[in-house]
Formats: sequence, C-alpha cells, structure tokens
Amino acid sequence: MKIILLIVFILQSASIFAQNDSLKNLTFSAYAELYYSYDFAKPANHEKPNFIYNHKRHNEINANLILFKTNYSATNIRANLGLMAGNYSRYNLSAEPAWARHLYEANIGVKLSKENNLWLDAGILPSHIGFESAISADCWTLTRSILAENSPYYETGIKLSYSTKKGNLNLAFLVLNGWQRVKKLNLVQKPSFGIQVNYKPSEKLLLNYSNFTGTDIQNNYSAIRTFHNLYMQFDMSKKLGMIAGFDIGNDKYNSSDYGIWYSPVLIMRYSASKQIKLAIRGEYYNDKNRIIIATNTLYGLRVSGISGNFDYQISKKLQFRIEGKVYHAGEREFSNNSSKNYSLTSNIVLKF
Repeated sequence: MKIILLIVFILQSASIFAQNDSLKNLTFSAYAELYYSYDFAKPANHEKPNFIYNHKRHNEINANLILFKTNYSATNIRANLGLMAGNYSRYNLSAEPAWARHLYEANIGVKLSKENNLWLDAGILPSHIGFESAISADCWTLTRSILAENSPYYETGIKLSYSTKKGNLNLAFLVLNGWQRVKKLNLVQKPSFGIQVNYKPSEKLLLNYSNFTGTDIQNNYSAIRTFHNLYMQFDMSKKLGMIAGFDIGNDKYNSSDYGIWYSPVLIMRYSASKQIKLAIRGEYYNDKNRIIIATNTLYGLRVSGISGNFDYQISKKLQFRIEGKVYHAGEREFSNNSSKNYSLTSNIVLKF
C-alpha cells in the first residue's frame, strides 16, 4: 500500500508539473486472461506440478492474470504502476509480503542525459531475463516454458540503461534485492547484480544476453548464485519465425558443494494469416541437485516437454488460444505416479 500511494503521488506530481500536457503524457491500459486447463494426471488438489506458476489450476475456469496499468512518460521522467490479480500473482508472488502480491510493477525513472538515451529507473521492474512474460498475449505460446517459470519475472532495485538512437543496441546494469524479490530476504545483506546486452543487427535478428550474480539462500551467506540467459529471435521469412534460448545457473545445493541447472528451449511460429498463428515448442530442464525446483525424486528434476499452439485473433482486442502439451520426466514426478504428464489449455485474452 505504501508503494501504491507513493507511485500515485509521483504521477500526480508529474501531472502538475506537466500542466496542460499531463493528459497526453498519462496513459492507461488493461489486460484480462481467462483460461481453462485440463491436466490428465487429474491432481486431487486441482494444482499442476510445483514447477508451474501460470495457468496453475486444473479442470476449472479461472483467471491467470487481470492487470490494470498506468504509465506516465515525459521528456525526462517516466513512471509505471501495474495492479494485478489472478493465478500468476497468487502463486508466483506467494513468498512476498501481502502488500506486494498485487503489484505487477511500480517504478519511476529519470533521464540522465539530454543528448543520449540514458535512464535511471528504480522500484519494482519487469525482469531483464528471458523473452517471456506473464502476459500470454505478448508471448508466442499460451503457457510459459519451464525455463521462464523458474527464472525471474520481476525484480526490485535500481536499473541504469542506455539505448542507441537507432534502438538497435540496449545495455543495462542493475542492483537488485535478489532473485525475483520485492522484499529482500532477512539475514541477507549483500546486494545482487544483473547485466543485459540486447542487440539487433538487422530487422530480422535479435540477440540477447542477460545475467544475475547474487544470493538467494537465506541460511547460507557465503553462497553466490551465477546465472546466464541467452536467446536469439530470428524471422526467417514474413511468416516463419524462431526463438532459441539457453539458461544455465550455478549455486550451492548444500553447505559446501556447488551444482548447476540448465535449460534449452526452441520455439517455431508460423503465421498462416493475420488472424491465425501456429507454434510448436520443444524444451528440456535439468536441475539434478534440486537448487531451483524441490522434488522428492532421487535425481532431481529432469523434464523434457513439447507443446503445440493454435492462436486465433478474433479482433484487435480479443484473442483465442489453445495449446496441447506433454512432459516427460526422468522419474515418476507427476501426481498420478507417472513419468509423463499431458495437458490441454485454452484461453480468451482481452487487451486494451
């Protein structure tokens, strides 16, 4: 609540200084996603596996994300406030204080140079890691990859960013409260850091490297987590596109030993028409030391997945999607004591 009041005060103050231009600088948007998902493992508690945070509920109509955003943008100042509800906020922010669980973002930025696109932003920010967000309509597939579900969607801290005038190169350096944290963990005193390099050498190709260095283990102060995220987006033609990504991280899994987790992902999307898009995703996630994902299995989580996606754009503001997905684990990981898991998910998205 304190952060909400602060951002509201900032926006009101900015409007006063902007005087007659205030309404032009202030914009509002809304997003709503309703979904139905059927997990063929039929979990008794209606919850999908513990490494899934979006579209979490089985066999019920539910809201994954309802989001209201306001944005203020002027020559040398900008601010964002997003309030949300739904499965994403319920499950992905469950470890945060109650006041923070409905904040999608809350930040303010100041331009540091008149000639260059150099900004300093502070607050709750969208993650600098990965090509997926909680907003399904902005992603190539209806559901998120295991890679995205188990790396930060948001972060809190200070971000120094620079973009070239052409916009083909974006650089950022961040000082953070931790690995997807609004509130810093008790007993953890050291800050965490992040770097992003986003380069677009042509209209068809985008290259990105992001990293994280810090700590997220409350009872082991000497542990240092290092994480690297790489992805490429390539438009092979007007209709066919590809995203290839790879994540790898390193952290302690006990009091003395370090281990790694890693995940490759490949998505292909075909635009059959302006209204219809088809996508297929292949992925693999290996966390044998259970650093990121807790399991009861002997060798941790080792899961491969493949999904197929059909999108139909009903109108500019309304979209229908359906996706079939299968996971195959190295051990009997799923609620029906099986190494395989099948699911079918559909949603309706309203965006304006």
